[in-house]
Amino acid sequence: MPKIKMKTHSGAKKRFRSTATGKFKYQKTFKRHLLTGRSSKRKRHLRTPGYVGPTHHHQIVAMLPYGA
Repeated sequence: MPKIKMKTHSGAKKRFRSTATGKFKYQKTFKRHLLTGRSSKRKRHLRTPGYVGPTHHHQIVAMLPYGA
C-alpha cells in the first residue's frame, strides 16, 4: 500500500516563502490600490516583507509540510 502524501495548502503556498533560517516571509497587505490617500512613509514601510511570528509559526508549518 503506498504512503499517502500530505497536501500543501494552496493559499499558503502563494502567500508564504520559507527563509534559510526556517522563518516564513510574506508580503504586507494594503499596497494594491487607493494609494493616493496614504503617506509616503506608510507605503515605504509596506514594501518591506513581514515575518510570521512565533505565535502562528506552527500553523504555517502545518499548512506547508514540504517547506514551500
